[in-house]
Amino acid sequence: MPEFRKVLCFRSPRPARLQAPLFVYLPGGDGTGQLLCRQLEGLEKAFDIRCLEIPPDDLTGWDELAEQVVQLVRSELEQKPRSAVYLCGESFGGCLALKVVRHAPELFDYLVLVNPASSFNRRLLLHWGSYLVRPVPEVLYRLFWLGFLPFLAALGQIEAEDRQALLTAVQSMTQETSIWRVRLLREFEMDDAELRQIQQPTLVIASGRDALLPSVSEAERLIELLPQAKMHLLPDSGHACLLEANVHLYDIMQAEHFLLPVQIGAEA
Repeated sequence: MPEFRKVLCFRSPRPARLQAPLFVYLPGGDGTGQLLCRQLEGLEKAFDIRCLEIPPDDLTGWDELAEQVVQLVRSELEQKPRSAVYLCGESFGGCLALKVVRHAPELFDYLVLVNPASSFNRRLLLHWGSYLVRPVPEVLYRLFWLGFLPFLAALGQIEAEDRQALLTAVQSMTQETSIWRVRLLREFEMDDAELRQIQQPTLVIASGRDALLPSVSEAERLIELLPQAKMHLLPDSGHACLLEANVHLYDIMQAEHFLLPVQIGAEA
């Protein structure tokens, strides 16, 4: 199992490219930041990538998490100003991304949301079931995640190595942290007026076969509210779509005209 730092931090999964736009990835509920692995080869063509890593025993609330992310981004920009800053949030990280961009909108030029868990309370079974979550013996906790994987991902579209990475990531959280992050999702709030104030061009990526969240209907809701939003549908993908062998985030962003011209030419 990989070792995780004890404080919230950015990890650089590729050598720094300080001349390139900054791409900040906020992970799902596992908090490891390591499940962007399959997308790095494409993204590194155009970006300097940072992955947020949340300690596995972290019990921080939304506002403090958002403030810490903002301070990390400010630190990056103090080292080297960038032509653009992209903020990408997946699932749990999608909620955090919305909080972060509302907290410091001046820092970010583009927003990418991948199956954002802002729809958590619209899946009633999840919402009400979350009140029943309690600590269990450790062996049952690990077995729970093994049985829950088919809801997290379309396993048939994910290679064996990446399925193991997903399991390792979710099992890295303590039970207390798992319960806390479910509570955060249940308590996440951002009203329509707040969403309408997000002016950044936004790309909402939604999986058509998400067995965990109603991601397509949530994407449709968000693009109605966010002034400069567009939706990209992955009709056959599951919730953890960025681990799927046939999903390429860089190509999606290019197809949706979500890259600056200099970035498109960077791969040449």
